[in-house]
Amino acid sequence: MTARGRQRPDPSVQQEPGPGPRPKRLFAALAVPNFRLYLAGQAISLPGTWMQIVAQSWLVLQLTRSGALLGLVAAAQFLPVLLLGAYGGLVADRTDKRRLLMGTQAALGLLALTLGLLTITHLVRLWMVFVLALALGTVNSVDQPARQTFVPEMVGRDWVQNAVSLNSILTNGARAVGPAVAGVVIATAGLGACFLANAASFGAVLFALARIRARSLHPAPAAERRPGQLTDGLRYVRGTPELLVPLLMMALVGTFAYEFQVALPLLARFSLHGGASTYGFMTAAMGGGAVCGGLVVAGLNRTGLLPLTVAVAGFAAAIFGAAVVPSLPWELAALTVTGFFSTGFMASGNTTLQLTADPQFRGRVMALWSVTFTGSTPIGGPIVGAIADGLGPRFGLGIGVLACVAATILGVVALCRMPPADRYAGRPRELDWPTYQQAHDSRA
Repeated sequence: MTARGRQRPDPSVQQEPGPGPRPKRLFAALAVPNFRLYLAGQAISLPGTWMQIVAQSWLVLQLTRSGALLGLVAAAQFLPVLLLGAYGGLVADRTDKRRLLMGTQAALGLLALTLGLLTITHLVRLWMVFVLALALGTVNSVDQPARQTFVPEMVGRDWVQNAVSLNSILTNGARAVGPAVAGVVIATAGLGACFLANAASFGAVLFALARIRARSLHPAPAAERRPGQLTDGLRYVRGTPELLVPLLMMALVGTFAYEFQVALPLLARFSLHGGASTYGFMTAAMGGGAVCGGLVVAGLNRTGLLPLTVAVAGFAAAIFGAAVVPSLPWELAALTVTGFFSTGFMASGNTTLQLTADPQFRGRVMALWSVTFTGSTPIGGPIVGAIADGLGPRFGLGIGVLACVAATILGVVALCRMPPADRYAGRPRELDWPTYQQAHDSRA
């Protein structure tokens, strides 16, 4: 006790922010020690992930010179997310997310190591890339909803939007750095070095997860184990327009507009007549714009369907510009704007779902977000690749404009039918499960 009778805080215990109004600062969530530690690990790992994305696309082009096969490899990587993503969200709802992430991140590191060793020994074949892409997607079907729902557990509800936006800034900062580094590494050390660097980077994430203090987390109640829980999650989303509409918008945009890993390598090689470094700089330009978009969203006090609709309208205009500009300098400028609105849409949608979903369903809701975003690639990737092969890479990129326009129309129609108070996310749609179940059974 101090001279004034107050107990000194124990310096060995991390002091979390107390209840009450949170300061509206751009980096407010960094006040949480666990989140700082987590973000530090991601800052090392995420550039390696983007290095692998660039190297894998270029590896497939070296092996095949085919846009359609590049799309099929992307489809193979994300097919498990489409098929297993909802179950992965249920696993996240039932499980200690920190321990779950340690397992999935270790598995992702081993897969990167395997592809790197196969590449540097010149033993890699296209079927091996397909198999490893399927394995990567299977792990990601659990890893993605676990990572997204772990953020609220680290920072608490009040700083979810800020934490999600900061995580998006970091992800897209890595997008700016990783591809540029990948272009240099591919030119000097070869494709295999990118995969090996990514494998090594997962060590930082595992170290950070191991150091996180479990007693300072804000865990959501674990979902009870009983039959029909996947169906329950789908019914919950269907009955909540504030969740259903953003997911439908992402289904459209994710299927056709976010296929940049298919469209951009083809655009770099066949329309702009460049190499791996050109593709790397194009991806880096998107990452730079995305960082700016993330900073803007992080500084906002509100999110919801209205900001989401504005973001997707801007996304449509930006992709149109990227599809029609004639030269590399203009392409880099257009992709910078595309990255800005891309992150604005992603971060707004992610935060809207996090703030609106009942905690007991959050993992399943965010799994559906992953399914509509990355799980839609098995459908959109081959379509975009085939369009790029048949009509040209610019048409493959431009198909995303139509998807964004359709999503904008959907958002505007929903806003016109929605009470003004529901146009911004701010309160969770809590569920009295016995009453909900009784109402459903009576309708059945």
